[in-house]
Parts: sequence; C-alpha cells; structure tokens
Amino acid sequence: MAENAESRGTIARLSTTDADFDTTLEALLAWEGVSDAQVRQRVDEILHAVRTRGDAALVETSNRFDRLSVSSMAELTLDKARLRQAHDGLPAEQRDALALAAERIRAYHEHQKPESWQYTEANGTVLGQKVTPLDRAGIYVPGGKAAYPSSVLMNAIPAHVAGVSEIVMVVPTPDGVLNELVLAAAYLAGVDQVFTVGGAQAVAALAYGTESVPRVDKIVGPGNIYVATAKRAVFGQVGIDMIAGPSEILVLSDGGTDPEWLAMDLFSQAEHDEDAQAILVSWDADHIADVEAAIERLLPTMEREPIIRASLEKRGALIACADREEALALANRIAPEHLELSVDDPESLLPGIRHAGAIFMGRYTAEALGDYCAGPNHVLPTSGTARFSSPLGVYDFQKRSSIIHCSAEGASTLGRTASVLARGESLTAHARSAENRIRKD
Repeated sequence: MAENAESRGTIARLSTTDADFDTTLEALLAWEGVSDAQVRQRVDEILHAVRTRGDAALVETSNRFDRLSVSSMAELTLDKARLRQAHDGLPAEQRDALALAAERIRAYHEHQKPESWQYTEANGTVLGQKVTPLDRAGIYVPGGKAAYPSSVLMNAIPAHVAGVSEIVMVVPTPDGVLNELVLAAAYLAGVDQVFTVGGAQAVAALAYGTESVPRVDKIVGPGNIYVATAKRAVFGQVGIDMIAGPSEILVLSDGGTDPEWLAMDLFSQAEHDEDAQAILVSWDADHIADVEAAIERLLPTMEREPIIRASLEKRGALIACADREEALALANRIAPEHLELSVDDPESLLPGIRHAGAIFMGRYTAEALGDYCAGPNHVLPTSGTARFSSPLGVYDFQKRSSIIHCSAEGASTLGRTASVLARGESLTAHARSAENRIRKD
C-alpha cells in the first residue's frame, strides 16, 4: 500500500489526488488466478485418469478427496425422486423462498430468449439466423462449507429457459454430507441428473463422459482453483462460461445513504472470502469518514469477521474523488462485477456506465438482492472482464447458425464477386465452385 494511503483502520483510504494513486489502484485491483505448475500437473493427472478409466477413476478420486468410502457410481448418483424428497422436506419458509426466487429468475430470463430470423433479398435469396439450444449442459455447484442453492437456480434456470434438453449437475459432498437446500434448488430448477462428485474429476466427467456421467456441451458454475484449472484445460472439448475470480463490489455514493447500510453492502461481498474486493468511491469526504467509522463499529458484530477483515485489509478501499464525473471514470476503469449507484438520481449516471457486470440503482437496491431473488443472473464477469464479458444468461445455452439460401439469380450474382475474391487468394477450387453457378446467358 502506498505510504500516503491512509490505513489507520481496517480499510485503506485513498484519494485520486495522491501522487501515486494510479499505481496504488492498479496494485489493489491486480488479481492473478492462474494456477501454478503443481496445480496444473495434478489437474492434468486427474483429467487423464477420468478420460481413460471413467467411473473407476471418479470413484477413486471422490473417495480420496471427499473422504468417502463408496465402491460404485450408483452410490454417487441421485435421481429426481431424491431431489423432490429434499424439496418436500424443507421447512415451509425455505421452500417458499426458493420458489419465489426461482419464479423471479425464470421470469427475467424469459425476456432474454432470442428468436430465429430471416429476410429475403430482391432476387429471392434468403439470409437468416437459426437459434438452437444446446443438447446437454453441465452445472458445477460447490459443496461442503460453500453450499449455494442460489447458484443452482442461477445456473440451471437459464439453461432450462433456453430449451436445453438435459441438465446434469455435479456437486461434491465431503464426508458424504448432502445439502438439502442445494438438492431442493436442483429440483425447482429442472435439473435432470445429479452426481455427488466434485473437483477436477467432476469437470473431466462432464467434459469427456464416463459410463455413468453423460458428456455435456457446456460446463458452467463456480469452483475452487482446481475446478477453474480443469475448466480452462477442457475448454475446446466443451464450452465453459468463464474463469471467475473473487467476488467484487464497487459502491458509488453521493453521501446521502446511511453509512451503516453501505458498510454492510461492502461486508456482503467481503464475507465471501479473503480475496474478495469491496471498494467505495465518493466525492464527499465527510461521508467517507462516516462509512469508515461504520465499518469499524459493525465489523466486530459479524459472524464472519475474520474473513471480512482480511478481505478489507488486503483488497478493500475507500476512495475520495473530485466529483461525479471522476467517480464514473473510476467505475469504468475498475469495471466491477457489482456496481451500486447509491445516489439520488441513478438514472442520470446510467448512460455514463460502460463497464459493469450488474448495476444496482439507487439507495434501496442492495447488491444482496441480486444475489438471491431480484431476477437477473448473479453469475457475472469479475477481475475487470466486464470490459468485454456479460452476465450468464439464456444466450449462453444456445448457439446460432447462419442460413443462406440462394436463388439462381442470387447465386449467379454472388458467384461473380466470390470468383474475383477467390482468385485473388489463389484458391482456384473456391472460384470454380462459385463460377459453376454463374448464368451463362
């Protein structure tokens, strides 16, 4: 941290007027999630074992890494009846909350469904695009302490809305402990098969297929460094959603929001893990001081205080800037996963936001609402990739095919152009193929 960055408390205080602000900010934002050689080697070994030995390797690795003692994949497979049992066995409050969240997520993603289209040119040639869902999608869900039923809904429901024929879910169960909320969410989201395997071995099974686990067309969902490394390694064999980094939040505040609300908004992402990032930007210096005081006051009351504290100390910041325009420039530079516009008139700022995974408008829109039940997807680009990436959605589970249907006149006209270009590239067969369709009259 820069020497002139104030760091008396838990979270650093920065100002855009600091001489080394740019350098300090870049260091704060830097995140390198690339695996080291040892991790890559272990992942490669697991991928090879599953690819060549199938179910046997899945059973062995699951016993080893999840401390199980199973002898066949039948013991690592859950059917729809088991998912329904989990759903029906939930307390009514949890069951209703899951149902409401699922309904809202489904309704939002219904609006994303693209349509096939085509148009006809004057000479009768038809051009268009055909949208087709994937045949089979694989959903990776973290297990153990990191059990997120909300992630099941966010990953599986868009696939279901997209028209994917089969949704396969994998979830590790360390020590054989099943999370009933996760299974219930799978039931509500329309998951067809569940295998209680995780790690790189689960990614390998989805990518290559085994005797029990069907090969999928795309793998989505978060995981640890071994899962991320495996997803990167199998990309090309199957599609993947993204290589996600730690969770992030950037709060842009005009000074009018309760500082305790904002402190808790920052905590909401910092509590994910020690590498998560929480940043507040404001042009009101007194407000920044109030938020810092709220952080110090509320932090000791948090159940996950050690994680939040480590996150804020390592990657958090309160940044003072000159005005709204400079705040907008910072937001676009950071390109955060979650952006809260905690201001009186967020609509006036929206046109200036170019890079953000999800934008939360106004003082009452806490980012946590988006994590669970607002409707838009919570699987978002991290680590600045919002500059070129989008949230997970229906479009991630569909593909587009071009349609070209030439009339005789259209083929003749296009053939002349194609012939000239093909011969310019010295591709004679291309040229002659096009020339065969040119009318001789």
